Amino acid sequence: MYDERFERVKRAALAMQRYNWEQGVVAQAFLEAGDTETAILLAMEAAHRQDELGRCAEIGQSTAATDPCAVGEALIFACEQTGNAALLQARDRLLKWALTDAPRNSRGIVYHLMDAPQIWVDSFYMLPPFLARAGRYDEAIRQLEGYWQALYNPESGLLSHQWDDGAGHFIRSAAWGVGNGWAAAGMTRVIALLPAAYEDARRRLIRRTDALIRRMLTFQRPDGSFHDVLDDPGSFPEVNCGQMLAYAIYRGVGGGWLSPELLNAAKRCRAVAEASVDDRGFVRNVCGAPRFDAPGIAPEGQAFFILMESARSGIQLP
Repeated sequence: MYDERFERVKRAALAMQRYNWEQGVVAQAFLEAGDTETAILLAMEAAHRQDELGRCAEIGQSTAATDPCAVGEALIFACEQTGNAALLQARDRLLKWALTDAPRNSRGIVYHLMDAPQIWVDSFYMLPPFLARAGRYDEAIRQLEGYWQALYNPESGLLSHQWDDGAGHFIRSAAWGVGNGWAAAGMTRVIALLPAAYEDARRRLIRRTDALIRRMLTFQRPDGSFHDVLDDPGSFPEVNCGQMLAYAIYRGVGGGWLSPELLNAAKRCRAVAEASVDDRGFVRNVCGAPRFDAPGIAPEGQAFFILMESARSGIQLP
């Protein structure tokens, strides 16, 4: 797939500094775009920066537990394509971290951080797709179930951001738009990875993902964007939640488990994203790095533009 704007976005993504989850989501974006050589290179660099615990793409003093697993699918792909012994070892060490060494609660649900007993909505994307791609389907499903039970708000139909097991309450109950996008995108990827023997779990995930997407879409602004906190019109409008939703919709429609009626909403999300790409390829007005408290630019914003476009290219549009 070649489009001049698309290539600008890819180039800008590679120019940006990246933490562990950012390296992972950018690697996944290049993988799904079919730029497999770049995806392999990104996975190799993530493996090069694996720490003694087995966490990949580590820079500085990160306390992340699930974020280092975001590169997992690209790392497995790199292993399959190269057979490189160092990559194989990195894959196995990361999987050991995810399965046994990462901090978790009494039900085995992996915490988002190493130094606090917290469950974050971001983890829907960071960990379960890696587990599913590694063939650990039961564990992928268990983690998704645990995250859903901890974070789902039946009154709003949305997911809250951060739960603290130690305190016994939410430390951020807000329905963060990008956070709900992480969940929709993560469940979408797991749905695609589950084999036929897991049809019941797959159907349950489809029902949840479909319902979450439809609920999120009720908060879409007339210009196609979303507020940073979905149900708080006083929070700033931003673009990346829409890109994440469009990605999930395109993959869901392409996979035959989402209704094509949702394509119009995805089209509106995509239009505002396209209009936000500047002449250097930066996707402007996403929830911005490094503090994510204002519109700006972010590697994940670049990545989800790539993922959105790649998912769209894979379906027959009406």
